Amino acid sequence: MLNIQQLDTLSATFQADLARLLAFEDGQDAAIEQTVEGILRHVRRDGDAAVLEYTKRFDRLDVADMAELELPVARLQAALDNLPTGQRAALEAAAERVRSYHEHQIQTSWTYQEADGTVLGQQITALDRVGLYVPGGKAAYPSSVLMNAIPAKVAGVAELIMVVPTPDGIQNELVLAAAAVAGVTRVFTIGGAQAVAALAYGTATIPQVDKIVGPGNAYVAAAKRRVFGTVGIDMVAGPSEILIICDGKTNPDWIAMDLFSQAEHDELAQSILLCPDADYIAQVVRSINKLLPDMPRHEVIATSLRDRGVLIKVADLDEAVQIANYIAPEHLELSMDDAEVWAKKIKHAGAIFMGRNTCEAIGDYCAGPNHVLPTSRTARFSSPLGVYDFQKRSSLIQVSADGANALGAIAATLAYGEGLQAHARSAEFRMTTGKS
Repeated sequence: MLNIQQLDTLSATFQADLARLLAFEDGQDAAIEQTVEGILRHVRRDGDAAVLEYTKRFDRLDVADMAELELPVARLQAALDNLPTGQRAALEAAAERVRSYHEHQIQTSWTYQEADGTVLGQQITALDRVGLYVPGGKAAYPSSVLMNAIPAKVAGVAELIMVVPTPDGIQNELVLAAAAVAGVTRVFTIGGAQAVAALAYGTATIPQVDKIVGPGNAYVAAAKRRVFGTVGIDMVAGPSEILIICDGKTNPDWIAMDLFSQAEHDELAQSILLCPDADYIAQVVRSINKLLPDMPRHEVIATSLRDRGVLIKVADLDEAVQIANYIAPEHLELSMDDAEVWAKKIKHAGAIFMGRNTCEAIGDYCAGPNHVLPTSRTARFSSPLGVYDFQKRSSLIQVSADGANALGAIAATLAYGEGLQAHARSAEFRMTTGKS
């Protein structure tokens, strides 16, 4: 029987126990950081030659020229055309739903005019070029291609450069097909910190991008942290999380499987259930032990649930919401009656799944909203990836002659107060009553 931890909010040590379970160190291993620093420096200095060297070393691809590592657009389309009918239909249906949802996020420029004729506003423009990192090898996620590429295209990004490692030359057809569906511009079969460096600094072959998005291993995460500032990044995500608030009326097998759906990602993933019904929590425990042996990734699930999972008995649903807002989970399921009412009380969550029929897995693939979400309590101040991550806002200011008098006086007064005389004189020069 799996020993998953259970807590009760009435316990005197509840807060300390919860804090201990939520604690997660991102493990910035010194050896990884040192290796990544060296790779970044090498690629920045030697460009294509360094990328070829690391691709040979890590992916066992011995090619003489970077041109051999770029896949033609026709190769992507061929991967799409050769997919089994059902798989292609599912991929295209998911892509259309993701595209439709993100089209609602498009921001538009705006201006307004003040009484004296001064015009103020905001101009929205898309990033020019974005880099998309896609994991390769055993971890191949076509859904991540859709979730990262489609919002960028909807935002108006002109070029999307995808990098994907292909160890031993093995290419994932579904990933390439997803790139075709999503409208990726160019694809290079490189990965690791060297791919992040190439995107961030540019080489003779790989153009420098403005922002890098997409998940990767510890080396990729470390590289993204280090190049931030040279380019933008989406986020450095921690392990996947799910928090379920249940009123005790949902089929316990459903809840157990929803907990599994995050636990199977890796041993560090976290699955939490909050429920006011102790008998129901016991039913979920029985479902967990009944269903776990049949899971192909049962060892990963078991480790995740044993080490980081927790079932919490709460006083009522209001207390559950209070705890959920403290935890600020990546995925939050509200498996209860009137879920849409309770959702209004949620302040901090990456994505909120409302109602008993809404499993988090649908959100991962095809509901439409983005599955790139803040983790490790960062939903307190961060949002899901979206169109807005690929657009910039420029302020618009056009001061009229009358405005130059009124605003110039204010600016000059404040500038003199800060000891910045040139600022003050610059404003005064434009005042009809000012000094020439």
